[in-house]
Amino acid sequence: MKTVKVRKTVIGEGRPKICVPILGKNKEELLSEVDELKQLDVDVVEWRMDWFDDIMDHSKACAMLHTLREALGDMVILATFRTKQEGGEKAIQKEDYVALYHDIIMSKDADLIDVELFFGEEEVKTIVKDAHNHQVAIVMSNHDFVKTPSCDEIVARLKTMQERDADISKMAVMPQSKVDVITLLSATNIMYEQFADRPIITMSMAKDGIVSRICGEVFGSAMTFGAATKASAPGQVAAKDLKNMVEMLHKSLKEE
Repeated sequence: MKTVKVRKTVIGEGRPKICVPILGKNKEELLSEVDELKQLDVDVVEWRMDWFDDIMDHSKACAMLHTLREALGDMVILATFRTKQEGGEKAIQKEDYVALYHDIIMSKDADLIDVELFFGEEEVKTIVKDAHNHQVAIVMSNHDFVKTPSCDEIVARLKTMQERDADISKMAVMPQSKVDVITLLSATNIMYEQFADRPIITMSMAKDGIVSRICGEVFGSAMTFGAATKASAPGQVAAKDLKNMVEMLHKSLKEE
């Protein structure tokens, strides 16, 4: 199993890493969220670019990212434009998506970028190649805010991400029942034990899925998402509480 080292953080080793999204619409809101983050001990900050009012002006987007880099110091930054069809705030044209990520990559201020598996095969291939040519790691993702696909389908999508040269594969699904949460955890375990050669991230959303955000290490998930001021997805719990629970479980697993 490969790990992904970004700055001082190794994803895929030890306890699942804690990632906290920041969702400000402008510089003032984002820096206010960063001030909140500094009171927490988290591993990764996800800048949800789709919330930023000026994101379509790439010079302003890159300037904002640079400001975040200076404010966050050596903390890992994951830059994400979550599209409308996968639960994000804005729709975006394919050429704009590729161009935005190119400029973010070239800024050298993001350590990781999130690329959606189903955005377009050629577009994804272009972004992955661009990122890897400039030593930026890829989190390839898929989000289903309606349902939980079958166990086989979840595994198939994670395998496809790996085949398309993701550094980290990520799936988030919506449970319609508690059994759906078990499906997600089972698929995670199958992928981790039988097919994964690099880190994977999985979660079941909403209240029923909260357990998946806490116990991911048992099944093979390498990162979990918590909230600092506001959640970016249903079921995110406070980052401080999440870290305490994840660390408690990690310690117990090591003792065994």
